[in-house]
Amino acid sequence: MPLHLTKVAFGVTSVDQLAARWRARGASGQCFLSTRFLPKRHEEVAGQGSLYWIVKHQLVARSPIIRFGEAEGGRCAIHLDPEVIVVQARPKRAHQGWRYLEHADAPIDLAGDDTGVATLPPSLVGRLAELALL
Repeated sequence: MPLHLTKVAFGVTSVDQLAARWRARGASGQCFLSTRFLPKRHEEVAGQGSLYWIVKHQLVARSPIIRFGEAEGGRCAIHLDPEVIVVQARPKRAHQGWRYLEHADAPIDLAGDDTGVATLPPSLVGRLAELALL
């Protein structure tokens, strides 16, 4: 089972804004985050896990983690796929840095369900989740 990471999408107020930010970074070829330390369980995450994004105290989307590498100043780079996949929103407290998320506890992708929620705009899905309607 893959292991995942969670991280607050700092300065982001919606899933649409998050997706636009990562599309722009993908176009410039810089789809990575830098962190001070390499996660101790990085081998369980790389190539099979995802980074789940927290926006407004909810897990709302994920980006597949491709690999770990080195960044400037001896930091660790977490290389991500620029695709942002909307997931079924789940409450999650904000935290600093990243935290691990077991696969069994990860929210499901909205694109894989039968409810039709995946066809809604991400901003509407986010609003419905805020109102606890999803």
